[in-house]
Amino acid sequence: MLDFLQFDKFLNQILALPPVVLWAFFCFSNFLENIFPPWPGDTVTVFSGFLSSNPGSPLSILSIVGATYIGNLLGALAMYYFGERILQFLKRSRFPFLSALYQEENLHKTLEWFRKHEVIVVLLSRFSAGIRFFVSIVAGMSKMNVIKFILLYSVAISIWCGLLLFGGSLLGSNWNQIVVMLSYYNQTIGMVLIFLFLYFLYQIRKKRNTKLT
Repeated sequence: MLDFLQFDKFLNQILALPPVVLWAFFCFSNFLENIFPPWPGDTVTVFSGFLSSNPGSPLSILSIVGATYIGNLLGALAMYYFGERILQFLKRSRFPFLSALYQEENLHKTLEWFRKHEVIVVLLSRFSAGIRFFVSIVAGMSKMNVIKFILLYSVAISIWCGLLLFGGSLLGSNWNQIVVMLSYYNQTIGMVLIFLFLYFLYQIRKKRNTKLT
């Protein structure tokens, strides 16, 4: 009961905020999760879906959708243009780990693989915070057509964020059930990404040892 009363008080405080402040926050949240994966952007998106269904909400579902789309797209484009400029940074870097990433052969293979599968990779990237962060960067590094990137990423935003917003709106006060499912989902994706990253480092080390021998 105490938790419910605390949440009800919190919700009333949120509903009392000016609509422009709420819209800006939701937009910035979606922007931030694209450039800082630890930010719980999906949780905020689910909550915004719930908020839009509240009778006293100062924001309509259309304004929430607009904030979600604009924030996500701006964040993805920021990382895309960052990716265009990161190659020179890696090349000049004196840090062993970063300089190891700039291996002409490995980098060429990675970018070639991305170019062959860019459509499916960009479409799926929005389904994981860690993946979307790197995919936007690699898209910029590979000089993927920016219009094509925007269109594909827009489709990805529509599918993933549409599900989160619809779920938050549909479940109402039980919106936190989606957050629990997202937690398990992100943990699973996170473990897969860690495994793939370690495998990538292992392959680099293996190739180095082979060349030395």
